[in-house]
Amino acid sequence: MKIVVIGGTGLIGSQVVNNLTQLGHEVIAASPASGVNTITGEGVAETVAGAAVVIDLANSPSFADKDVMEFFETSGRNLLTAEKAAGVKHHIALSVVGSERMPESGYMRAKAAQEKLIRESGVPFTIVHSTQFFEFLASIAAAATEGNIVKLSPALYQPIASADVARAVSDVAVGIPVNGIVEIGGPDKIGMAELVKEYLAKNNDPRQVVTDVHALYYGTELTDDTLVPGPDARIGSINFEQWYVNQPKKSNH
Repeated sequence: MKIVVIGGTGLIGSQVVNNLTQLGHEVIAASPASGVNTITGEGVAETVAGAAVVIDLANSPSFADKDVMEFFETSGRNLLTAEKAAGVKHHIALSVVGSERMPESGYMRAKAAQEKLIRESGVPFTIVHSTQFFEFLASIAAAATEGNIVKLSPALYQPIASADVARAVSDVAVGIPVNGIVEIGGPDKIGMAELVKEYLAKNNDPRQVVTDVHALYYGTELTDDTLVPGPDARIGSINFEQWYVNQPKKSNH
């Protein structure tokens, strides 16, 4: 089966490409570097021709509200138009658990717009809603840092290892379109501030984590329900300790 992975050289994409290649599929890792640009449309029609499945893992290079909306709308429209013309049987996109609960966030509004395009495209689809990746702990801390203080919400979330995300996306790719959402999350619920504090301590990072219920995440105040998946979510097997042991050791300060 020919499967095209848009963003196939990124954190999740490279693992998905590897997983599906090992299963014996013909997998194309598509990115601007390989001559496939979903913003300009360059190479898109040629690449999706003959594909049974297209997996969209592309992300906006800029998270500014206007930029990110333009990226997901333009990229999504170009990709889905080409897929419909090519008769693609299954479109898969990776989105975020809780995106519909965070309308104050420009990024989440853009993801919601992307999802709307998918639903209305006429191409059979599955949208995978994932919780935050363990790999983003450093950037979550960085975005919340002022001086030596990291100000974060105590709200619960359920972070997941990128390897578990890639496994779930790969399984969806060889399955039947659900024409709806599949949620995935990590094995444990933990407060965001609590986990970042633990992560920084493991890295001997001297920054101090301060808990603040009004701290913003992507422009939104969080509650314990915002970022946690529902009861039917697929749960990953890799917990924080198992993930951390396999990370290159470095200090992030």
